[in-house]
Amino acid sequence: MTQSARRLWLILPLLLALTPPNATADERVSLFAGKSLRGGQGGIRHGSVYLRASAADRVRVDWRAEWQADANAEEIYLVDGGGRLAARLDVATTQGDGTHEFALAASEADYQLDVPGYSFRAWRVSHGATTAAQFEPAKVHFSVVVPAGVELYFRVAAGEAATLAGKHHGGVDALRVERLSDGKTLELPLKKYAAYRQFDHLPLPVSARDEVWRLKLAGSGKAAFWLDGAANLFAASPQQLHPLVLATGAATLTLGKGDAGPAPRLGLALPYATPSPAALDLLKTLGVRAANYYSFVDASVSKRDMEFSYRRLYRDAGIDRDVTLLSASGRAPVLAADAKTLSALDAWLAASARLAPGALHYLGFADEPNLNYSSFDDFAAYFAAMLQRVKETPGARAAGVRVAVPASSRWLNGPSRDGAAKRRGIDWARALLARHGDDIDALVWHEWMTRDLFATRRIRTDVRAAADLVGLDAAGRPRKALIVGQANVSSGNALSPYDQDTFFAAQWWTSTVVNAARDGLLDMLVWFRAVDDADYPKGMLRMQGEAFTLKPVALAQRFLARRWLDRVSKLDNDAFEVDALALRDGARHALVGVNKTPRRQRVTLNDAVAACASSATLRLLLPDGSERDATVDCGDKTPRFTLPGNTIFALEWKAP
Repeated sequence: MTQSARRLWLILPLLLALTPPNATADERVSLFAGKSLRGGQGGIRHGSVYLRASAADRVRVDWRAEWQADANAEEIYLVDGGGRLAARLDVATTQGDGTHEFALAASEADYQLDVPGYSFRAWRVSHGATTAAQFEPAKVHFSVVVPAGVELYFRVAAGEAATLAGKHHGGVDALRVERLSDGKTLELPLKKYAAYRQFDHLPLPVSARDEVWRLKLAGSGKAAFWLDGAANLFAASPQQLHPLVLATGAATLTLGKGDAGPAPRLGLALPYATPSPAALDLLKTLGVRAANYYSFVDASVSKRDMEFSYRRLYRDAGIDRDVTLLSASGRAPVLAADAKTLSALDAWLAASARLAPGALHYLGFADEPNLNYSSFDDFAAYFAAMLQRVKETPGARAAGVRVAVPASSRWLNGPSRDGAAKRRGIDWARALLARHGDDIDALVWHEWMTRDLFATRRIRTDVRAAADLVGLDAAGRPRKALIVGQANVSSGNALSPYDQDTFFAAQWWTSTVVNAARDGLLDMLVWFRAVDDADYPKGMLRMQGEAFTLKPVALAQRFLARRWLDRVSKLDNDAFEVDALALRDGARHALVGVNKTPRRQRVTLNDAVAACASSATLRLLLPDGSERDATVDCGDKTPRFTLPGNTIFALEWKAP
């Protein structure tokens, strides 16, 4: 090699990094260019990249391990312009770093490359210069990790009252914008807040014409920025900005023969207090059949009957399955099998024996032990002592008391703490089953941090893995009850009001319910929690003065409960953006589900002639909280209907 050739070889990486994004069709463009991902900077942690390919292209994804990657397998999805899943990338816990390429066909509609949050890896996406890319970030949660000096562009249409918003996550601490038409500049400092859900926002001036703004991210590291009132889309250059084109989608559902199994009981994590009559009436409208309780050992020791009163009230209201977690006041989660804890356990067992018969009361000896206890051995010793006390209590089993393990934080992936790879819920459950299998009645875990409507399908994988762990009996039922004792978009108080207080929560809950119930294996599924409070505004109900109101997720639960039947029917679904669940009770049938995207969907239900013969009815729950009827086309004795974007639906009919 000549001296000049060696010199060119050495400086080529630098030349490529400095080349303008649209230099030639052969070069690669990245939204968050600036420094190499391998160098420790830049990457998407939660968001979607929309890609408009004017010619065939290959999209390259590079990823780098971030916190706890060795405890968390992940999936990212490529959805084509018609809403079909074009490709899925599965990344194992052993794949901390890696690279992959997706093929894009030329299309006038936009592909969506979805990185579900919370991601434990940083993802860098690059594509050919003739492909236009726009990034849709998450709101409130940080969506990217950026190097210093990143600039992006966004468009605000004429007449739109747009707001730029952002949150300080310890990295980027200000957002600076410049309007390209006249150079007007504005700045939004990002302050640190005590409450995760708080953030800063900046109204942008309304213009009589479309305006393009340049966004400069001040600082480096974690960044959260987004737009309200305008398309929440950002690009590396003004030329790449464009309105998304989402072609109408198609979902083909095929009703199978026979049942998958019973439908799980749906419920709420209920408060540690006797509800008012008004609150109890609202809960009844939600069709709650299951509950999660906390039993605070220090409180119950000092006042042994305080928990019995509300447990009896809920039992009389029709809740016949519940799971109780032992804790201490303030939800202090680490307990020892000392005199106080054993006395509290005795009080709880005695109260259970006094409740109306016919219910099952599952008991978890600790709240998320895989997150909170110092080690598995520490928890296992405590568990063994508590289990022995239950076994020695006369009449406990006859009263419906059942032992559940391990009430873990998450199931196949690890909890949010260091060393999570050794703390996966399923692994702790497996070890406890090996020691105490005959005395364990149920597996319980909590579903957190799936902040993406596409990724809710993971809960079906979790349920199947739990069933595989315990095995099936001769009737095809899991040998232990499977219970999701708590479920929410986020854990703790790491909450976004866009997640909790909008129709997103209604879609998320519906999708989670559908995926958890699909195989008829789950016994209970519980939303956490029933009512907002100051520190954890993640309930189905909101307090306004002395009155309760239903949040969007509660409207979805009520909508589902009115069609919730005893058995899950087998159903094949070829769609990616539409989730659906078939239910039946004798001659009564229902198909419930959700269109998770803004795309219109044409739905066909095969092998359901009875639905047309009995004049099936279709009801829609819309983002504004209203309901309306919709038309079912039975022209060839096959039900067909069209769903608007972002819609929950229910098709009901009776077999002749």
